[in-house]
Amino acid sequence: MPSTISRRRLLAAGSAVALAGTSGCLDAIRDATGSDSAIGSETGNVSGERRLRLSLSRQSGTLADHYVTDFEGRPHWDEEAFAAAVSGETYTTQLRQPFFARDDPKYAKHDGTYYRLGSVVVGEREETHPVLRLRTVGSPDELDSVPDHTAREDLPEADQHAVEIAHMAARARGNVGGVPVGLVERGGYVYRSDEGVEESRLLGDSGPSHVEYRGKIYAVEVSRETFYEPIYRAEVEPVADSPAELEAVLRARFVEARFVRGDLSTDERSLLRDARGRKGYGESHPYSEAYRSVLKRLRRRAYIDGNIRKDAFSEPDRPSVVLYDGEYYEYYLRFVTDDGS
Repeated sequence: MPSTISRRRLLAAGSAVALAGTSGCLDAIRDATGSDSAIGSETGNVSGERRLRLSLSRQSGTLADHYVTDFEGRPHWDEEAFAAAVSGETYTTQLRQPFFARDDPKYAKHDGTYYRLGSVVVGEREETHPVLRLRTVGSPDELDSVPDHTAREDLPEADQHAVEIAHMAARARGNVGGVPVGLVERGGYVYRSDEGVEESRLLGDSGPSHVEYRGKIYAVEVSRETFYEPIYRAEVEPVADSPAELEAVLRARFVEARFVRGDLSTDERSLLRDARGRKGYGESHPYSEAYRSVLKRLRRRAYIDGNIRKDAFSEPDRPSVVLYDGEYYEYYLRFVTDDGS
């Protein structure tokens, strides 16, 4: 499934800021947010009319097809964790989280029973790991004196991976932007596996002082630092004894709204039909009665009468699911202009 902001949240926020910068839309902002306080001081110009677009994308198969785990092809420790937990034994891991169930739970089938897979933190462990940081020296053709160095491709595999990650942190220092969360740690790369440490040349006392990667020379800096790492205990709980029962569990967990064609007005059905098309369905504020009704059913009232510039950030990172006449759809909401941007 650091913290990053999802693309949809950025788009929604950017759209709201741009909306606030259009002097001709001040009344619309007051209507949409219910407050003059939502109007910022931005002065940028926006061409085209802002619309809130709803898009529905049909999800093939059942929810079980997307959330039930097949242990074949997964890391061996997941299978070991599951077998131990089902047998009533305690299985713990350090650093890695069993079943990769950080954001959404996973499910598995065993002997006709479906289980929910997860984990809980039961402690911490103090560890010392080497940390590789790189400091940019420059391109060889820019330097008066090129220091002795080793090319990344001439290093062991563990070091090649470390250099690739650490160079991202070096590249980002002093520049606008960021680094991949979950890869870069403490401004560099942390060697956590014993095999990687034993294989490494960069960590040795006689290792190279500089490396070359992508046309630049980097100075190598290595330190050994203390980490406090979580200890996870695998958790496996039975939740269903049949596919139908499991599907009911997953609907309760993941489906945010349900539409039944017979309960909808003609305008609402037409709106949702357009939302399933390639271009989706959009309206500018003030929204029609049908669109307001659909947004309420989707539990997105903030787009109707909330502070849009603030509440747009409340959207979940993963796509939301609706059930429409027995079929599952992922839905997205975003602000667009007439040109679709």
